Amino acid sequence: MTSGLWELVLQGVWVTVQLLFFSALLATAVSFVVGVGRTHRLRIVRFLAGFYTEVFRGTSALVMIFWVFFVLPPAFGWQLVPMWAGTLALGLTYGAYGSEIVRGALAAVDPAQKEGGIALSFTPWQRMKLILLPQAVPEMIPPFSNLLIELLKGTALVSIMGMGDLAFSGNLVRLALQESAEIYTYILLIYFVIAFLLTRVMRGLEKKLKAGVGKAAPKREAAAPEPAGLGGVR
Repeated sequence: MTSGLWELVLQGVWVTVQLLFFSALLATAVSFVVGVGRTHRLRIVRFLAGFYTEVFRGTSALVMIFWVFFVLPPAFGWQLVPMWAGTLALGLTYGAYGSEIVRGALAAVDPAQKEGGIALSFTPWQRMKLILLPQAVPEMIPPFSNLLIELLKGTALVSIMGMGDLAFSGNLVRLALQESAEIYTYILLIYFVIAFLLTRVMRGLEKKLKAGVGKAAPKREAAAPEPAGLGGVR
């Protein structure tokens, strides 16, 4: 490929990284708000959180992008730029999946920990902040890592809006060179490299968080030598 075509691909990589960053931020915020809401003591809060999860988890991300970019603007009289339309659609969709991760991790915390917080007269927010989340968040990292990789692959869907992400740029290069195998091999490798780097970062974060709550594997201490002359005494 010529330098100009490589520049086009690199611009697509930058757009994909930006979209991944913003949609991951939105999905994370949605995951915690809705996930915590599904454990709330008020039934109406649990119902609303559960309703949101079922709706966005049960719909296609591709169709959601169509709705946000093509259907909603005529209905409300405004138009989102492709970057923010993609961020909104992907963030809300993948946030629904993330909310189940948060809910499951909170439910997995030892009930005795919750009872201890009640015994100490902690408010629900204090129990969540000081007891539940510090123990649950490290357990969320592996499934969140998988969800982040899925979100990375989902960013390719925004090409339907004409957004110049990696998938869209790769298709333009393919049309220019009339060469599919080479171009899409490069695109696959670029997605793989980004996903591999994200996995390394998430694993490092997981180790750091687990070490912070004392869940790192302890080092085994060497056994103390037996006193001389007592080897036969039991």
